[in-house]
Amino acid sequence: MFKTAKLRREVLEFNLFGFQLLFKKILMRRAALFALTLLFTTHFASACTESTAIMPTITYPETKRVDVVEEHFGQTVSDPYRWLENDVRNDKEVAAWVESQNKVTHAYLNTLPGRDAFRKSLTSLFDYERVGIPHKHGDQYFYTRKSGLENQPRLYVREGVNGKERVLIDPNRWSSDGADALDEWDSSKDGSHLAYAVQKGGSDWRTIKILDVATGQDLKDEVKWARFTGIAWLKDGSGFFYARYPEPKQGEEAQSSVTNHAIYFHKLGTPQSQDRLLYATPNQPNSINSLKLTDDGRYAVVSSAENAAISAVTIVDLTSSNWKSRKLVENSNNTWAVLANVGTKLFFFTNKDAERAKIVTVDLAAADPVFTDFLPEQEAILNDGKLIGGRLFLSYLVDVKTEVRRYKLDGTPDGIMKLPGIGTVGELRGDPEASESFFVFSSFNTPGTVYRYDVATRKTDIWVKPKIQADLDRIVIDQTFYKSKDGTRIPMFVIRRKDVTEPAATILFGYGGYSFSILPEYSAALMAWVEQGGVVAIPNIRGGGEYGTAWHEAGRREKKQNVFDDFIAAAEYLKTNRIARDNGIAVYGDSNGGLLVGAVVNQRPDLFAAALPQVGVMDMLRFDQFTVGKVWVAEFGSPAREADFRNLFNYSPYHNIQSGKVYPAILATTGDTDDRVVPAHTFKYVAALQAAEIGDKPHLARIETRAGHGEGKPTDKIIAETTDMWAFAAHWTGLNVGNGK
Repeated sequence: MFKTAKLRREVLEFNLFGFQLLFKKILMRRAALFALTLLFTTHFASACTESTAIMPTITYPETKRVDVVEEHFGQTVSDPYRWLENDVRNDKEVAAWVESQNKVTHAYLNTLPGRDAFRKSLTSLFDYERVGIPHKHGDQYFYTRKSGLENQPRLYVREGVNGKERVLIDPNRWSSDGADALDEWDSSKDGSHLAYAVQKGGSDWRTIKILDVATGQDLKDEVKWARFTGIAWLKDGSGFFYARYPEPKQGEEAQSSVTNHAIYFHKLGTPQSQDRLLYATPNQPNSINSLKLTDDGRYAVVSSAENAAISAVTIVDLTSSNWKSRKLVENSNNTWAVLANVGTKLFFFTNKDAERAKIVTVDLAAADPVFTDFLPEQEAILNDGKLIGGRLFLSYLVDVKTEVRRYKLDGTPDGIMKLPGIGTVGELRGDPEASESFFVFSSFNTPGTVYRYDVATRKTDIWVKPKIQADLDRIVIDQTFYKSKDGTRIPMFVIRRKDVTEPAATILFGYGGYSFSILPEYSAALMAWVEQGGVVAIPNIRGGGEYGTAWHEAGRREKKQNVFDDFIAAAEYLKTNRIARDNGIAVYGDSNGGLLVGAVVNQRPDLFAAALPQVGVMDMLRFDQFTVGKVWVAEFGSPAREADFRNLFNYSPYHNIQSGKVYPAILATTGDTDDRVVPAHTFKYVAALQAAEIGDKPHLARIETRAGHGEGKPTDKIIAETTDMWAFAAHWTGLNVGNGK
């Protein structure tokens, strides 16, 4: 589940934003020039909380307005805060604005009574061991381990499944603030070398280095400007494939539009300038290209997606001398993903002619390869698959819960894999011919546990189980269903303590886009809210992939309003059914979910006590002007097309703030140099909120430094940010903090 499939982050630490499998969250802080006066006059808090605590009146920093007015298809659009789009590193005026906003925000947050309790709770809940699924190469097992409150996970290796472990990479030593992270990594097939990507300050840019596993020393090789990349070693270990963009102009690394993504091969011991271009799409410069090697190392399968919708699949036979590419799928509107191969026969996942997805095969030995149905579409939603130990394991979603089914290679069903409970199975990892495999299982009240599974005996053993400083047995999870505005039946998870039987302060979280499914997974951040007696509600609204292609399409482009209607209906259901308190809902979402929060608050400001939009897309008329924004056009529509423009203009959070209405308390969070959803979205939105006549509740920006869109954010910054968000939400929803035990 949380911000993000691959990501599944704490504090919704995962967001696939843009290309489904690659996308969801930074710059160095500049000294600010401004100071401002914060006037502390007192008044009783708004009726949206039962607290009688005295809170300060807020004087916002003065934000300059500029005369920017444009006409779009006969519609006049004012953009008075256009200047806040400038890069905070290069524009002293923007840097001063950020500094002044943070001063006001932190002065206010410091007055909130619940901060200390949440900080202690979050520190305790995050203090547990997290271990990743091991990768076995040769006799060595490589895996990440994050012990307690370390900011970043370390990379370990051990000889044999139960051998002695040793640290290979410790990113906690890379920076004083813990904001530099280990991201993608993979070892050569014999386990002798390991390529790993360094992420600095939350940026999407990566630098790839190569480690000698035996000595623990880096080679001289260095690959720069990798982005939205995997790492895939050639079978003989001579080098690896990766994806990159051309080097950006100096000073424009964070905000420049990125085009011409390409796949390269780096040979060990050679400079990057000699890297071999494997695949590029010069005629489709906005495409994102990803590469996956088949398990036997014979085929490179390149998937390309232009605007996150038009996809293509290209095959490269790496046993051929010239690595000639062969287009297998040309500009399809459907999803295609290779799962496995047996010789020249490839197994693909696709939703072509199957909205809930199916498995097809294709034989590359044929002169004219044709896709053939192998396993047809079923009632459940096909989510993933892997060939292990001579069996095809397919992961399905049944009402948003994972079920793993086994199949023989002739398509015969071979039973269902027994899981520890109702929840989510992460990636299955294993060899096509070996019986040993691993997977991670998690649920809302079960932290990620690594299991070792024997395909032949069907026996499952715990490999690593984390110890949590919380009584998870007292957590209740219910799945309920409610009707949206148009009568569509929407599922929703509700998480609370067993003893919380009366209406309670509720965090309502949503995403609703990119076919991304919000699955049951453990979040230490959300558990801190539940431990204090609050409720967490997570509706699986349209725009996601929980019920297949049709579910996504029903919340995309001109149908985006369905997403907002679903979310509003969830809030109404929570109140009508006495799950949430009156005036007791805090609405929360990040990235595309931040857009969701901004839109529903504009449409129904009366419905929410507080709002927490995080790294949100708030200016729907200019999102395609920055970094990877052009890729999002397929999801949202293009502001350059009249029909799309009118739809976008109708719900754009920045353009639809309603003066004269009473708004909930709003704390918008972002990173000062997020290079995916640029912080200008939040800057402009908050400036517009503060200028509008929308009531006396606070409308604030919390702007983190050296933290981007989410991936790689250090633990201490996650705890600090979540402490502030939860304390803010608790005050305005009336949560009695300190009653958690």
